[in-house]
Amino acid sequence: MKLEAPDFHDNSILISALKKGEEKAYMFLLDCYHKRLHAYALSLINDEAMAQDIIQSVFLKTWQFRRKLYPKFSIQSFLYKSVYNEFINTYQKNQSMLLLQRKYMESLNEIVENTDTADLDKMMELVLLEIPNLPTKCQRVFILSKKEGLTNIEISEYLNISIKTVEAQITKAFSILRKKLGNRFKMVMFLVFGIGERVKSHRC
Repeated sequence: MKLEAPDFHDNSILISALKKGEEKAYMFLLDCYHKRLHAYALSLINDEAMAQDIIQSVFLKTWQFRRKLYPKFSIQSFLYKSVYNEFINTYQKNQSMLLLQRKYMESLNEIVENTDTADLDKMMELVLLEIPNLPTKCQRVFILSKKEGLTNIEISEYLNISIKTVEAQITKAFSILRKKLGNRFKMVMFLVFGIGERVKSHRC
């Protein structure tokens, strides 16, 4: 009789398997969380290489100290908190963090930790689906600003339009998306684009 594969979507089953050192459970963890944790780390530190280092460190430490995991604790909350803590440690090695910045990051981290994984995915998908529905000019300016990272001046020169027009189009995009997303707007913008009082990285 063929045994059924364990349901690693069940938090307690996943953690129990990790504690036993089952590689399939670890691979499930990587497949399920790597992409979203990377997006989260990138929104915190805004540096691809450092975000990758943070994620690698978190997964490595999770495996090394897997026997200390507690089945009743959410693995999602544990991973997001680990990314945040690793970010704090990494950032403090480069420069001191302002108190207000730290409080801001902590509050957003708490929101992410307490939001169901499926809900996070749905919200991120929602904003990505809504962007193509923006008016053409509005969409183009928004993407250049928030996805490509261009400044308003660079967009103005690239599209041959005034800076005031650029600002107006970005404001318009925010207004439309805010109406679509409601009170989830702030967190979704943070997760997808890192919009907010995001800490800029500085290399030593």
